[in-house]
Amino acid sequence: MDLFSLSWTALRTAVADLPDDDFERPSGCDGWLVRDLVCHLVIDAQDVLITLVTPADTEPTVDAVTYWDLLPEPPTGEDPLDALIPRLAAAYGEPRWLRFHLDDVGSAAGRAAALADPAARVSTRDAVLTVGDYLRAYVLEWSLHHLNLIAHLPSAAEPPAETLAAARASLERIAGTAFPASFSDRDALLVGTGRRTPTDTERTALGDLAAKLPLILG
Repeated sequence: MDLFSLSWTALRTAVADLPDDDFERPSGCDGWLVRDLVCHLVIDAQDVLITLVTPADTEPTVDAVTYWDLLPEPPTGEDPLDALIPRLAAAYGEPRWLRFHLDDVGSAAGRAAALADPAARVSTRDAVLTVGDYLRAYVLEWSLHHLNLIAHLPSAAEPPAETLAAARASLERIAGTAFPASFSDRDALLVGTGRRTPTDTERTALGDLAAKLPLILG
């Protein structure tokens, strides 16, 4: 629960501190500007709120690791919701309205998570899992989105070290093996999810794991 709050607060703070001009810069998501990513975060916050008030009375079917589907290819932007995001983001006009909406809905999602019972079961994406596992899954989500946000913004705040370490551990469980110790947590996440191509030295260090990468999470 603490890592969820830490990662989400850091991400929202990074958005709040961005100059207006940065909203028009590319993000780490192919085809999306920073403003598009921020709009996506608003929808993610809505999803958290919806899930936390969608109780389930059956046994969990997934946990924080199996919650994620591994996709064969990165998103192309042709999915209807993905294609809608840039239009929604543009409709906000000025960055201040995106900031306001993310702060408003995002703060509510953070409060709801803090008040939730970690052992309670909730339903989302046709699956059932505990609140604790759901929020653990989102530590990985927020960490990757934070890296997406600052991909081309060298002066923006980095994700907290604790949440990067937790996100790396989650990705290693998804991969079924650890990344080399020579990889920083940030590099493990970027290379592991295809956000950066490994160098020749990194590819050698990855060994058999290189053949499994990238891990496209959906």
